[in-house]
Amino acid sequence: MHVLRRNWILVVAMTLLGLLAGGSASVLAKPAYTAQTQLFVAIQSSGSVLELQQGNTFSQARVQSYVKTVASPAVLQPAIDDLGLAITAEELASRVKASSEINTVLIDIAVVDQSPVQAAAIAQAVANSLIRTVDSLERPKAGGTSPIGLSIIKPAKAPTSPSSPNTRMNLLAGFAIGLALGLGAAILRATMDTRIRNEGDLRRVTDAPLLGGISYDQEASKNPLLTQSPPQSPRAESFRQLRTNLQFANVSGHARSVLVTSSLPGEGKSTTATNLSIAMAQAGLSVCLIDADLRRPMVNEYLGLDRNAGLTTALLGTADVTELLQSWGEDSLFVLTSGQIPPNPSELLGSDEMKQLVARLEHSFDAVIIDAPPLLPVTDSAVLSQHVGGVVVVAGSQKLRYQDLEKALAALAMVGSNVLGVVLNRIPAKGPDSYTYSYYSHDNAHVASSGDSIRAAAKQKRRRSADGSVTRSATFYPGNRVAEHQK
Repeated sequence: MHVLRRNWILVVAMTLLGLLAGGSASVLAKPAYTAQTQLFVAIQSSGSVLELQQGNTFSQARVQSYVKTVASPAVLQPAIDDLGLAITAEELASRVKASSEINTVLIDIAVVDQSPVQAAAIAQAVANSLIRTVDSLERPKAGGTSPIGLSIIKPAKAPTSPSSPNTRMNLLAGFAIGLALGLGAAILRATMDTRIRNEGDLRRVTDAPLLGGISYDQEASKNPLLTQSPPQSPRAESFRQLRTNLQFANVSGHARSVLVTSSLPGEGKSTTATNLSIAMAQAGLSVCLIDADLRRPMVNEYLGLDRNAGLTTALLGTADVTELLQSWGEDSLFVLTSGQIPPNPSELLGSDEMKQLVARLEHSFDAVIIDAPPLLPVTDSAVLSQHVGGVVVVAGSQKLRYQDLEKALAALAMVGSNVLGVVLNRIPAKGPDSYTYSYYSHDNAHVASSGDSIRAAAKQKRRRSADGSVTRSATFYPGNRVAEHQK
């Protein structure tokens, strides 16, 4: 049923094509008419009841031989000569059909022709020729009359309606054939399709937790940010659910830095990393988003920030990271853009400077989200994954194939990375592969305001310590300098 729901358009299309083919066959085929006649086989001599019964048994045994004789040239050629037809006996035999029911002495002859009058004439001529042929074959060589006599009990009449094409039968046959072909094509397509579409397909590749599914939104290409979507839209709920599930996946709290990557380009890793950072900041956490995709940086474009000075600037020691962080939005979200694109991204991301930078930011922020390049084209993410607490792999639904995800996860396993889970991106909101369910309406203003109050309370609670314990918080002064304070 899942295969049918996924490929129902293909099944319906093939079924409609079958109906169209059946209807076209009925329209294009020339009409043919069938004329029928019936003969009775009888014993010529009379006698006692026993003799009549024996004669009836004899005639029944001979009837099947007479049926076979109808298609012979001995019967058909005289009929052709009588009517003056310009065909051979073999050609006429393909249009003549003789039959007889078991335990009867009746012979039915049917003739098909494009002319109803000619069909009746041929049937009548074949019946007369059969009578003469049987009389000649059964007549004793010593002379005398034939013991078997055939007589026509149902003369042939010109039919008033064509016997073919049978429009209803052709439509039914076209429907059945089209449906069978559609089902076969759907099963074949499902068998050969290796694209990951839902959680079931994901489980064929890995047992890693499914952290969430991001529903597909047509407006996401124009408005990719979480803040550009309605607060209770399925897309916004998806990122909030991802934020919650990521906290459960990191229940021990060891992974304060999370690397977000994908197998191939175009799966939505950058938008996922950016919106995950926004969702965490809205929950009252201090978040640092690092654009470590030093080949195709996109975070600065999504957030509208300057990337001339950023991660590469800090790694080269030109400026301190506290001077390079850029504040974004009303929450505690700070962004370290990529900086200038270097010729050696893998070496920079795998250096000790990068390791120390991540550790320093982990010490200053509640969460550090790193947008990294795809795993398969380059080795940047595999190298960088050794410096972070955990890795989240974004899988583009309807696009990524099993073998690509297997290779990407194998690359992470080879370097001993801590894979926290997988995020399915661009999942259809409806249909067999849908993942999310909408509960709240987009206009639920009081729910949105309640969520804002909760987030504000969470910020205040995080900055308070009623028992006098030591807590860390990130304070950002003008110029984006980070300083740690103890309360």
